[in-house]
Amino acid sequence: MSQSYLEIERHRAAIVRTDISRPVRLAIEWAIINNDTTFFDYGCGHGGDVQRVANLGYTSAGWDPYYHPDIRLTPADVVNLGYVLNVIENPEERREALCHAWELTRQVLIVAAQVLIDAPSNAQLAYGDGIVTRRNTFQKYYDQEELKSYIDEALNTDAVPVALGIYFVFRDEAQKESYKAIRFFSSNSTPPVRIPTKRFEDYEEKLRPLMEFYTRRGRLPMKGELENEQELLIEFGNFRRAFAVILQATDEAQWDAIAYRRSLDIQVYLALTHFDQRPYFSKLAPEMRYDIKAFFGSYEEACSVADAKLFSLGKPEVIQTACEKSKIGKRTRSALYVHVWALSALDPILRIYEGCASRTVGRVDQATLIKYCTDKQQICYLFYPEFDTDPHPALQASIIIDFKTLKITHRDYQSRVNPPILHRKETFVTSSYPMFAEFAKLTQQEEELGLLKGKSDIGTRKGWEKCLAAHEVEIRGHQIYHINET
Repeated sequence: MSQSYLEIERHRAAIVRTDISRPVRLAIEWAIINNDTTFFDYGCGHGGDVQRVANLGYTSAGWDPYYHPDIRLTPADVVNLGYVLNVIENPEERREALCHAWELTRQVLIVAAQVLIDAPSNAQLAYGDGIVTRRNTFQKYYDQEELKSYIDEALNTDAVPVALGIYFVFRDEAQKESYKAIRFFSSNSTPPVRIPTKRFEDYEEKLRPLMEFYTRRGRLPMKGELENEQELLIEFGNFRRAFAVILQATDEAQWDAIAYRRSLDIQVYLALTHFDQRPYFSKLAPEMRYDIKAFFGSYEEACSVADAKLFSLGKPEVIQTACEKSKIGKRTRSALYVHVWALSALDPILRIYEGCASRTVGRVDQATLIKYCTDKQQICYLFYPEFDTDPHPALQASIIIDFKTLKITHRDYQSRVNPPILHRKETFVTSSYPMFAEFAKLTQQEEELGLLKGKSDIGTRKGWEKCLAAHEVEIRGHQIYHINET
């Protein structure tokens, strides 16, 4: 049959979901969708996201040409174009949909499309620039970089990768840069009170917002940045005197560490802006400009420090040395393995290196470990969904990013009868990880029983089960029991 006579049934591509779609979920997690924004789903299909976003208390609406054609197309702060570009077989109409969704967008457009990692089945019919599925729907599979180029060219923008196949397109440059920067912020805890001085206790309630601000930014606030600014200024005259009272009751070294980590966060962010058109200082959000001035004195100096670290990555031995010296993660002869939770605690060189991968693919959602390869220019994201609950979790999948080709390779281990498993889980995290002590205790027990000696034998599920049987022990939770133990 001639392609011109094929009647594509687009509506059949709409999925009946049981939960919020991944692009919209990520927008909520990053606070792109919040109590102050309106949400509109352009091409909402059955309307599942519209309803679930509304159920969370946000203002939500949606339109679909087949299922909800009578809903009025209305501008919104956040517009979702989720997996719509894939199913439109007409290139002109596809571009029109993207542009129309952008016209409705006041702040952020969410664009999601199917990304080609593994080649689609050969049992599908080629049609135009995509394929016709067995359900008589059209699917165009994009390459990750191809999708970004398509969005950027059509909208004359700089789309920001959020995850594989998911991009945020910002109207406001400052909001875009703030989003890009916040992804590299370390998570800090407010230092506890050690010496509850009388003066601190008298003003603790008023001083708490200042402590929380410093925990987030690593510096004292500028005028207008603190809600109870007037209260503090009336009482203490300036923020420095107020903070001096806090220092008398807490450990000053912990505050210094917070400031240091914050300065490293900014270096990582600025290093990665080198790949794009680095924003003018005036285009940054005010709080970011204040951060840069506080830590580096000038934008030029901050960029110079960041670029020096970035350019050093051109020497392969730099990554190898950083991995060998890392006090965080599990080292092997050819790699360093680090839990994603501990990423912000790594040397800035390693954070920037990982950022070179995530700037292409965005956040690798639900990845557990990051594998820094030292024998090749690759980063791997490894998925162990039961890392916390299974004492020796099995590898479910991996995503490999080759820096030379920017090729993305996906490997699925779910169907394997004998998948690789993890041991010594505490080595992948830091001592502040919630389950560190539990992991370490299990490893100590396993070492005492001689369970971890045959590394090549116990690296797989079946090999480990055989080892446990030979030692007549079993593991329940993160505790070891002898088989005959009641």
